[in-house]
Amino acid sequence: MSGGAPDPAPVQIGFVVSKAVGGAVVRNRVKRRLRHAMRERVTALPDRSVLVVRAQPPAAAASYPELLDDLDRCLDRVRAEQREAR
Repeated sequence: MSGGAPDPAPVQIGFVVSKAVGGAVVRNRVKRRLRHAMRERVTALPDRSVLVVRAQPPAAAASYPELLDDLDRCLDRVRAEQREAR
């Protein structure tokens, strides 16, 4: 142990992509896109956050930029609710 500051608690993120989104190939593509998008945004979440991202059926036909816009909009709402709770 180095005696420095303790490591921050990890952020936990889960993805729910049901069969309503599409077949296995489509669901896996949506999950990969969402995972990639969250890698770029995980640092904006507070330590010990637990986030579940649920893909709706339109996610199957959405472009990557559309998924990013929707994800950013949802994360903005989560952060706004956290600020109000304080």
